[in-house]
Amino acid sequence: MAYIGKTPLVGNFQICDAISVVNNQAAYTMQVAGVNVIPESSNNIICSLGGIIQKPGSSFTVSGSTITFSQNLVTGDVIDFIQILGSVLDIGTPSDGTVTESKIGSNAVTSAKMFSGFANGITMADQFRLTADLANPGAADITANLERVDTNGFAKIGTGMTESSGIFTFPSTGLFLVRFMATVFYDNDYMGIEIFVSTDGSNFVSAAMSNGGTTTVNGFFTLSGECFINVTNTSNFKVKFKTNSMTASTIEGDTDQTRTGFTFIRLGDSQ
Repeated sequence: MAYIGKTPLVGNFQICDAISVVNNQAAYTMQVAGVNVIPESSNNIICSLGGIIQKPGSSFTVSGSTITFSQNLVTGDVIDFIQILGSVLDIGTPSDGTVTESKIGSNAVTSAKMFSGFANGITMADQFRLTADLANPGAADITANLERVDTNGFAKIGTGMTESSGIFTFPSTGLFLVRFMATVFYDNDYMGIEIFVSTDGSNFVSAAMSNGGTTTVNGFFTLSGECFINVTNTSNFKVKFKTNSMTASTIEGDTDQTRTGFTFIRLGDSQ
């Protein structure tokens, strides 16, 4: 149903702090709660002097936060009140819960206006790789020949992971995606890789596994596995990678390109 009667004006209405008249002074600073305020123009002000409403533009003018009367005021004059209307087309500060998705313009929200932890969504992304072939590893942790990728345009986000003897430590809490990709040269063999996670800093359990097998002699095979890790403590949560029963296979490694790699991406806050 349409509004019946005159449509009400909505604006940022403010009453200025009381102003004491100074003898033979025409200019005064307008404040609200001790803070200078700047009206849009003199037409956005209602000013009462000695019980008489003053005419904007002739009885007074406005420049910034200063109101200047057309003549000096003298002792005994009283500025009853100054009301700043704001813009009558301006809604001022919206009430709680009134700003909906449809009221926000496309691309209007920048990262500077988002909460501090958001930072464009991803605050950490890192990648390591195996730098040399690992021949016939059997079932064992991968503990050596590991480096952060450093060629072919690589860049990381954030401080990245910390690695020591094959054990990776997270730089912050959060929900992380961890991936393990291995290129394997096989010779009639069973192949497997695993991601192991510790939540107490010492005991590791398998979180993801990828297996393969072939009776073909001499060929290449790719294994991959991934998991989410909800890191709630950077001291206790760790991850390592392991081969599984590779007795006649070689995991490919290289220092110039990623043939076997380990990827870490922080997706968001811990859950």
